[in-house]
Amino acid sequence: MTNELVRARIDQQLPGLLTAHETAYDDMLTVETTRERILELLDFLRTDDELQFHFLTTLCGIHYPENTGRELAVMYQLHNWQKNIRIRVKIFIPVSDPHVPSATALWPAANWMERETYDFYGILFDGHPNLTRILNVEDLDVFPLRKEYKLEDGTRTDKDDRFFGRDGNTGRSFD
Repeated sequence: MTNELVRARIDQQLPGLLTAHETAYDDMLTVETTRERILELLDFLRTDDELQFHFLTTLCGIHYPENTGRELAVMYQLHNWQKNIRIRVKIFIPVSDPHVPSATALWPAANWMERETYDFYGILFDGHPNLTRILNVEDLDVFPLRKEYKLEDGTRTDKDDRFFGRDGNTGRSFD
């Protein structure tokens, strides 16, 4: 089974569902749809007799602060073990309305992945059975993997950049 056949099967069975597609640097087909139709696409990929993407490998959030109206993304990676082929599915949503339907009814394993994505990116998975923080403290009022936060505290005086592989004067890494 090739990426072209997978995309053709999706287009044949669910015309107009994909809003974009590409084959990435790793030769994995990446398709994009809307949050309104994400469960339809995921269910089709999982249950279609030809495609059989039964295994949810990864579900995670991504933050693109420069993409106005599409600042947050949810990325799903699915795997067909019998044919050893994978597919990446993405949806984009505005940071002002971070709601996405939960995939826990399709894959129970999505439960913790969605909780982690909520915990670090603030993406709300509608219909999730227990959308609470999983790694950070409950009263944390930020989402630490969004790119709106500095990686380091510039006011610290107790660290020496040389110990972190950087030249303290130029900020360059040592080779």
